[in-house]
Order: sequence, then C-alpha cells, then structure tokens
Amino acid sequence: MAQSIAPPAATSTGADGAAITPLPLRAVLPWAVFVGTLMLVLLYFVGAEQGATSVFSGAEVHEWVHDGRHLLGFPCH
Repeated sequence: MAQSIAPPAATSTGADGAAITPLPLRAVLPWAVFVGTLMLVLLYFVGAEQGATSVFSGAEVHEWVHDGRHLLGFPCH
C-alpha cells in the first residue's frame, strides 16, 4: 500500500527498461569545442563586426544582425 510514485534516486535503466550508459568525454569533447567555436564566431559577427575590426567591408553583415545586436544589448548607433 505504501508505494512511491517517484522512481528511485539512482536508476540505471530508461523508461523502456534498457540500460543507460553514460557518454564518454572523448565522444562529447569534439562537439563541445565545435559548438563553442561556432558560438564565438557568431558572437563576433553580432557584437563586433563593424568598425576597425570588421572582416567584411560595407554594412551588409551589420544589417543582417542588427536586431540581434539590440536584443543582446550591443550598441550600434
């Protein structure tokens, strides 16, 4: 009668009864580095692609990321 509706704190099986195996760090690390690098490039284009450090001349990149700059709090004019 006194049954708990919550599963035990440390289970090693999924909802279908299959064993859950942790991902090794060697499998996750390359993807984490890739996503981190991609985020830094995106942050550069949104936040600093204008002025003396610009990679592309003109205002095309600025216009593409203009609303993102304001959303993230970067001043641009």
